[in-house]
Amino acid sequence: MGVMRAMGVLPAALVARDVRRKIMKTVLVALCSSALMGGLASFAAAQGLADEVIGYIEFEPYESGIILPAQLTEDVWADLYLVDTRSAAQFAAGTIPGAVHIEWREVPGRLDALPADRKVVLFCNTGSLSAQAAFAARLLGARNVVVLQSGLEGWRKDGAYHPG
Repeated sequence: MGVMRAMGVLPAALVARDVRRKIMKTVLVALCSSALMGGLASFAAAQGLADEVIGYIEFEPYESGIILPAQLTEDVWADLYLVDTRSAAQFAAGTIPGAVHIEWREVPGRLDALPADRKVVLFCNTGSLSAQAAFAARLLGARNVVVLQSGLEGWRKDGAYHPG
């Protein structure tokens, strides 16, 4: 591909994408390296992490990491594992029936507590914090984890099924 680019054969869109990818990778490597605070091994690990993040963002279909409140119908309800990622106080004040509580920051370290044979739906109030947890979980290999787009608020408003 480098030879084709040098010869001016590649379309501008591909070149621009390649430049964006290199910039994104450089920034991610720098952030990961400083976060890992180490020598050459840490730099290599940071490059590997950057490659994973970039690969996920570029090639994962948009809809693969989300579920809409309208998709939570009665016929799929029993197959879902609902995780409320809000604070313990918010969870205690009210949640989606049947949900368990794992705060969003704890999800990556507690993937072993999530079933591998069911769709795991993470949610918070609006979907923003649970999206971060779902992103991390999916990068760590938990492809059955999705985020409830628009969160608890969206489910209350547009959820297809509201048990009992």
